Amino acid sequence: MLLSMTGYGDARFHSDDLAVAVELRTVNNRYLKVSVRAAEPYSLLEPEIERVVRRHVRRGTVQVLLAVRRQNRPSDYRVNTVALRSYAEQLRAMQKELGLGSELDLAPLLALPGVVEEPDPLSSQPTDDWPLVEPVLLEALERLQAMRAEEGRAMADQLFRLLEEIHRHLEAIRLRAPKVVEEYRDKLHERVTALLRDMDIELDRSDLIKEVSVFAERSDVTEEVVRLDSHLGQFRDLLDEEESPGRKLDFLTQEMFREANTIGSKANDVEIARHVVEVKGAIEKIRELVQNVE
Repeated sequence: MLLSMTGYGDARFHSDDLAVAVELRTVNNRYLKVSVRAAEPYSLLEPEIERVVRRHVRRGTVQVLLAVRRQNRPSDYRVNTVALRSYAEQLRAMQKELGLGSELDLAPLLALPGVVEEPDPLSSQPTDDWPLVEPVLLEALERLQAMRAEEGRAMADQLFRLLEEIHRHLEAIRLRAPKVVEEYRDKLHERVTALLRDMDIELDRSDLIKEVSVFAERSDVTEEVVRLDSHLGQFRDLLDEEESPGRKLDFLTQEMFREANTIGSKANDVEIARHVVEVKGAIEKIRELVQNVE
């Protein structure tokens, strides 16, 4: 089963105490690279996040965006008695100095800087929230994999069509190759006979056979055609594997290019050259698709 290296998945969780949001984006990369973005202190969860991601993704750049918002509890707030006492004493001194005899109301003092200490987000332990974060990450990964698998199926269909196109041109080359030697023999015989006719010299058929044999050996593409056809069969088999075979397909594509280039350089024939151009064009399309396969 093919998996695309590009995809997106997200998931969210919300409770009275905690809100968690995870977004995953994947792009092409020859190797696996995991990048985590999270506000402090949840960036400390990066090793755990990467460990989970690596169980599901083998190649590509994975961008993980983690957002965690914890709802503050009443017990999280503390009154700084030192600051409150300082404000109160200064206000009482001013009341006495100005001759104001009203009772001091402490409620307005709570809004003054430093009186009520809000909880420091850095003081919390992100590992305590990991049991709630991990399921959200796994859900986002599941959606990411579903999208990658859907794109992978579309790529597999296109790859099968391209393999069939290559096979058709390969069969045309296989049928054409023997005729190239025959045509070369006939043309060579005709040309040499015409040249020697005026000189009253008979053509030595052994020399003609030797020359045709050299040409046939030099232009023989049978081995390359067989190897390329074998690569097509291996490619089809890899497309049916359970695990996404991106690296293997990449290697096979390079081998297919090599055989196609050799056929083009050896076959001294316009018709075969035209088929080789079509084969190389199809292999190039395959290469572009394989670059996006995990």
